Amino acid sequence: MLLINLERGIARFSNLLGAISTILFIALLFNVFYDVLMRYVFNDVSIAMQELEWHLYAAIFLLGIPYGLQHGGHVRVDLIYENLSIRGKAWIDLGGCIFLLLPFTLLVGYYGVGFAQEAFTLGETSGDPGGLAHRWIIKAVIPFAFFSMAISGLGMIIRSINVLRGVSEEGFSHPPIQH
Repeated sequence: MLLINLERGIARFSNLLGAISTILFIALLFNVFYDVLMRYVFNDVSIAMQELEWHLYAAIFLLGIPYGLQHGGHVRVDLIYENLSIRGKAWIDLGGCIFLLLPFTLLVGYYGVGFAQEAFTLGETSGDPGGLAHRWIIKAVIPFAFFSMAISGLGMIIRSINVLRGVSEEGFSHPPIQH
């Protein structure tokens, strides 16, 4: 029961990050609309608004990955995976998370903390006049997102263990996402 509750808690966290990505996407749409309107109607260009576009896009992408992991939207070899039994899928997810996902995400997250901390300490700003100040904010999203991916990976590990224990098949019965 503890593992099932932990799996559900991690799923809620991943879903929260998906909701935040959705809100950031809407903010990005408004930002692009404003930027285009100002440029072509009022002949006014804002470097800060242009930089904010790629900051928002990066945050959407990075914070959306844990949601994608939670809902099976991540990349895997579907040619093999889709034909496996639920237990076979659980073994693939368990091994992939333990040997590939967790080491990579924890390594990038660990080094990302120093990357963001250095930007904060130096007071790093945009190199362009009129650009965004506080570049450390977007750099801090990197380790946060990678640690969040590790948490989602832990959720996948727990889900796989629950399936292998025979107490859950949740998350393995949905068809793969079509592209």
